[in-house]
Amino acid sequence: MIEFEIFGNKDTRSGFGEGLHELGMKNENVVALCADLTGSLKMDAFAKDCSERFFQVGIAEANMIGMAAGMTIGGKIPYTGTFANFSTGRVYDQIRQSVAYSNKNVKICASHAGLTLGEDGATHQILEDIGMMKMLPNMTVIVPADFNQTKQATIAIADYEGPVYLRFGRPVMPIFVRPDAKFEIGKADVLIEGSDVTIVACGHMVWKSIEAARILEEKGISVELINMHTIKPLDESTLLKSLNKTKCVVTAEEHMMAGGLGESVAQVITKNLLVPQEFVAVNDSFGESGTPMELMTKYHIDTADIVLASEKVISRKK
Repeated sequence: MIEFEIFGNKDTRSGFGEGLHELGMKNENVVALCADLTGSLKMDAFAKDCSERFFQVGIAEANMIGMAAGMTIGGKIPYTGTFANFSTGRVYDQIRQSVAYSNKNVKICASHAGLTLGEDGATHQILEDIGMMKMLPNMTVIVPADFNQTKQATIAIADYEGPVYLRFGRPVMPIFVRPDAKFEIGKADVLIEGSDVTIVACGHMVWKSIEAARILEEKGISVELINMHTIKPLDESTLLKSLNKTKCVVTAEEHMMAGGLGESVAQVITKNLLVPQEFVAVNDSFGESGTPMELMTKYHIDTADIVLASEKVISRKK
């Protein structure tokens, strides 16, 4: 029987806020910049206790990225914070030229990503950001699964030299990653071992995949679940080890089908091991205003969709 110890319920953006504050209290090179969303990004504690290293730049995201890139020249480790839409779509040119091309040690921290931003609607619900960021040379892309893992990732990326895109969100979700777990960039977590189908998920979709695995277990289907928290660099060895066993895969992400985790997995399959794949992702569509869970259901990235995709991909195995 599939069981996980639950350590409460909390949003992943709070994990970022706690991680940033803890990091700031012990590493004087860490600086934080925010584009007028300190409360939304949970950066208040850092702003209060590390005030001399906190910069409120206002609604000037392009300027924020330029400032952050400049600060790295003096040995600082800048963390920028705003909504994912403004962290990427609004400032892509600045990220490309001043951060990725220059290989600057900037940590681009993006909250309120995907459909689960909810009522703010399509203009704020970016679903293309993983693709935009993973295509940039030198960029590392991380999408942690819950509060604890977001906190762990926030702390871990300070020791990584180079640009990082850290993506998290607003909704309250169960916390299932152990608080003492070690976060390793580029090393996926196998949460459940199984033999019939591999489910590869990131972000909020990891919990949805756990729910799906329980339903599939009741149907006699054995799931291997991989939390692929690092989209780039992708942990190909863990993925291929699993696929050699299960011979099929479902990818689940709160992102557009084009350009996301599923596409990265498909590239690995094409090059190494041809097995059937089903995608649980938003299919070429903008979002709309609604509650997070309503939107996940409507746009077919909910628990039931992972179950259906798993059954379908199993039926396609040779």
